[in-house]
Amino acid sequence: MLKKNRYVVAFAGVLLHLMIGSVYAWSVFSVPIAQATTWSESSISLAFSLAIFFLGISAAFMGRLVEKFGPHITGTISSICYGLGTVLTGLAVQTDVLWLLYVGYGVIGGLGLGAGYVTPVSTIIKWFPDKRGLATGLAIMGFGFAAMLTGPIAQQLIGTIGVVPTFYSLGIVYFVIMIVAAQFIRKPDEPLPHSTQKRVPVGTSLIGGKQLSANEAVKTRSFMYLWVMLFINITCGIGLVSAASPMAQEMTNMSAVVAAFMVGILGLFNGFGRLIWATLSDYIGRPNTFTVIFIVNLVMFASIFILGNMYFFVLAFCLLLSCYGAGFSVIPAYLGDVFGTKELGAIHGYVLTAWAMAGIAGPVLLSYLHEVTGSYRPSLLIFIGLNVVGLGVSLVIRKTFAPSLKERTVL
Repeated sequence: MLKKNRYVVAFAGVLLHLMIGSVYAWSVFSVPIAQATTWSESSISLAFSLAIFFLGISAAFMGRLVEKFGPHITGTISSICYGLGTVLTGLAVQTDVLWLLYVGYGVIGGLGLGAGYVTPVSTIIKWFPDKRGLATGLAIMGFGFAAMLTGPIAQQLIGTIGVVPTFYSLGIVYFVIMIVAAQFIRKPDEPLPHSTQKRVPVGTSLIGGKQLSANEAVKTRSFMYLWVMLFINITCGIGLVSAASPMAQEMTNMSAVVAAFMVGILGLFNGFGRLIWATLSDYIGRPNTFTVIFIVNLVMFASIFILGNMYFFVLAFCLLLSCYGAGFSVIPAYLGDVFGTKELGAIHGYVLTAWAMAGIAGPVLLSYLHEVTGSYRPSLLIFIGLNVVGLGVSLVIRKTFAPSLKERTVL
C-alpha cells in the first residue's frame, strides 16, 4: 500500500464531494428538462426531493459500510450509483419516461449521494485528530461549492450539445473522477497521535468517557438532541435554498437578474461557511458554535421579517446560508466529541436521516404556506419558532454534559 499523506486523503475527499455536490445545481436543468419533455415543473422538482431523501436514508446504512469495509469501498459504490443515476437521467429525458427519472436520479443517484457523503468525513477526522473541525470543514466544503462549479459548466454544455448529451457526459465524468478519488480515501493503519499539544473542548467522548458504538449512541438523549438541532438547521436552510430567488423578488422588489446574482453569492457563503464555522469550532468548542449558529439564525430571520431593505436582505441571507452549511460541517466533529470516533461513520450516517426529513419538510412547508397565504412571512415566523427550539436544545445539551465539556489538554 502506498504511503499516504493525510492531505492527499483530504483532497480526495474534497474532490469526491465536489462531484456529488452537483446535486445543488439541479435548478440549472429544470427548465431545459421541461422544454425537452412533457413533464410539469413540480414533477421535475420531485426528482430533487427524492434524491435528497434517499441521500439521508441511505447514509444511515452506508455509514455502517464505511466502518465495516472501508471508505474506498463506499466511495466506489458512490461513483457507480451517482454516475449511473446521472446517465439514466439523460436516458429518461431522451425517452420522456418520468418514472425512469425518479428511479435514476432520485433513487439510484440518491443512493450514490448518501454513500459519497459519508465516505470521507469520518475518515478524514481520523487523519486529523488534532483538528476535527478543520477536517470536517474541508471535507464538506466541497459539497457546498459544487453548484458554483457544476452550474456554469452544465449551462454551457446544455447550450452547446443539448441537455441529454450533457447528462451522459457528466455521468461519465462523475464516475471517472469519483472512482479514482475513492481509492485514495482510506483509514490510517493505526490511530494517529495528536500532532500538537493543544487545548480542545472535549476528549474521546462525553458519554461516560468511553468510545460508543453506533447502536449505543443512537439510544442516548444526546443523539436525539443533536438530531433535532441538525433537523431544525437544515429545514430552515434548505427551505431558503429552494426559494431564495422568488423570495428576494417578492419581499424586496429585487429584479430577476439581481436575484440570480444573489443566488451565486449565496453559494460562496454556503461553501466557505462550512469551513469557517467548523474551524472556529476547534477554538470555541462545538457546543458554543451551535448555540451561536442558532442565535445568528434568529436575528437574521427576524430581520428579514421586519425589514424590507434589499441590501440587508442579501446580508441576512448570506449569513443564514453560512449557518446552513455550518450545520453539516460541525455536526460530524460534534458527534466525534460526544461519542468518540470508534464508529463515527455509522453514527454520522444515522444522524443524516435528519437531512432526509428536513429536505422534504423545509421546501414543502415554505411552498405550501406561500401557495395558501400568498406570502413568505408565515414561513419566516415558523422558522423563527423552530430556531428558538433549536437554541433551547443547544443549551440543554450544554447543561446536560457541563462536567464533561470542560477543556482539557490532549497530548
